[in-house]
Amino acid sequence: MMRRMFLKCLPGAMIPLPLALPGCAKETSDTRFTKVDHLLSEAVARHEIPGVVAAIGQGDIVLHRAVFGQRALVPATEPMTWDTRFDMASLTKATVTAPAIMQFWEQGRLELDDPVSHYLPEFAQNGKQAITIRQLLTHYSGLAPDLDLSTPWSGKEEAFRRAMAAVPTGPTGVHFVYSDINFIVLGLLVEHLSDLPLNIYAERHILTPIGMKHSGFLPSPLLRPIIAPTQYDDAHVPLRGVVHDPTAHRMGGVAGHAGLFSDADDMTLYAASFLDRRAGRSSLYPLRTETVRLMTSPQSPGTSDVRGLGWDIATHYSTPRGDIFPVGSFGHTGYTGTSLWMDPDSAAFILILTNRVHPLDANGKAIVRLRHDVATAAALALNLPQAR
Repeated sequence: MMRRMFLKCLPGAMIPLPLALPGCAKETSDTRFTKVDHLLSEAVARHEIPGVVAAIGQGDIVLHRAVFGQRALVPATEPMTWDTRFDMASLTKATVTAPAIMQFWEQGRLELDDPVSHYLPEFAQNGKQAITIRQLLTHYSGLAPDLDLSTPWSGKEEAFRRAMAAVPTGPTGVHFVYSDINFIVLGLLVEHLSDLPLNIYAERHILTPIGMKHSGFLPSPLLRPIIAPTQYDDAHVPLRGVVHDPTAHRMGGVAGHAGLFSDADDMTLYAASFLDRRAGRSSLYPLRTETVRLMTSPQSPGTSDVRGLGWDIATHYSTPRGDIFPVGSFGHTGYTGTSLWMDPDSAAFILILTNRVHPLDANGKAIVRLRHDVATAAALALNLPQAR
């Protein structure tokens, strides 16, 4: 089958070649998304976010692109641009670490219901010997939300020691507790199985096969001018090109739960290739169709908090679904202000990239509301059926 090609007719606009000219015209004239633009621009005007880059796509076409506000507010203002790169925060979990684990599953190197301690024997400490890979992927492990940061520590070796020694705070396989420790351990498992640092594994086996040229961990200092800054560091200088997540920061910037930097071009490419693969169409996404469908179907034991393998389906974190997208759609968010939500039935996706934590971590409730309202407005604009 012929590989699907993309034409960048406008900066960042990905359009399949057969639809290139109509698609390009549609990008600048489609008025269906006026409500989306209003919501985004008003959030900037209310100082809830410094700026935003957003994209709405369906199939392989980016139907709408939005850029509002400022990339940086201090020490000097800089306008937001489409090519701004963002700290993706916890989107790292779903877009890098989970598919890396599933590549080893496809290869027969692990089973989802294997105890993690089968591969990392140190993990069996403190009653964790029965916790499985599936329970880490779905956040049903019973582990705490994060490693203890109350005392100074640094380095991946120390993070490994602390993750292996973590004590469950609840029963395994019973309750959904969103935990960075789960994906820290999964990232360490990827490194154990591949004998590669997670950032190198991700580049070789996930990002490069998809064609994501603007994504990765530990971005070069030369890229800092186009990276959205986040919060002040201890020296009262905004972090820029340095991971915001404090645990990933202590680990050196590479971790299974956070550390990826990316931009709208690459993330729309990720979404389109992921949905294509899930639908059984030709795609560069480096997993089989059956695997992607498994990852985005309910894999958790609970009925009130439903998770796939790395992806959120229906939990209290699912506000980016809005009021219209159905249960069965899926996505993930990042603490810095990033989110991606995808609907396999309509092949629609919504990408929102902000650095809401710049220069201070504030307005956390505002970004939750914004994601919800933008998703609802986008679904109405796309004339999607009402969620049941």
